Amino acid sequence: MAQTTVESARVAEVLAELAALEEPRVREVNANHGDDHGVNLGKLRAVAKRLKTDHELALELWDTGDSAARLLAILVCRPKAFTAAELDAMIREARTPKVIDWLVNYVVKKSPHAEALRVAWSADPDPLVAAAGWALTAERVAKTPDGLDLPGLLDVVEAEMKTAPDRLQWEMNHTLAEIGISHAALRPRAIEIGERLEVLKDYPTPPNCTSPYAPIWIAEIVGRREGK
Repeated sequence: MAQTTVESARVAEVLAELAALEEPRVREVNANHGDDHGVNLGKLRAVAKRLKTDHELALELWDTGDSAARLLAILVCRPKAFTAAELDAMIREARTPKVIDWLVNYVVKKSPHAEALRVAWSADPDPLVAAAGWALTAERVAKTPDGLDLPGLLDVVEAEMKTAPDRLQWEMNHTLAEIGISHAALRPRAIEIGERLEVLKDYPTPPNCTSPYAPIWIAEIVGRREGK
């Protein structure tokens, strides 16, 4: 899309504001998680609140390729305005964890194309794209499981999760845990798969947080729901 002079000036103004919010310490912490910006997310949300919804601006901010600008774009866009092709292109362009997380959770999950993209992405050869598909699958398992082949999902997790790349492994594990949490009939098998594969068993978990190791995660959430 061609930018007018006014649009270009506005994007430049927003980029300058984001640059002024950069903090070396925030950038250093983010770098440890694979992210490449130094803007405090609370301050970034405050900018988005002031700008309000502006889909055209969001498109231009996304096109800059800057991670902070893309996070801001996600906050000010209209999720339902994107075509499936646009979302597919965006997930392939979003290579940093926070941008991927926000894109999936704040945009794709609200899109009328979410289910079609879930199916297509889950089988994609790009592990980051496939991970996005599995993130959408975990959401469906927990909220709208009708029509899903849950035993079939467990078969795939059992066969592929142990050797999957990190982000894809994380989302497969999330799906495994959600099956165990939300579907009592499949809970024993989900726990058994988790215990046998031992994925994320030794993941460092801060105090008062739930371990991502599926057997512990399942037991803790089910216990809470049952009042134990």
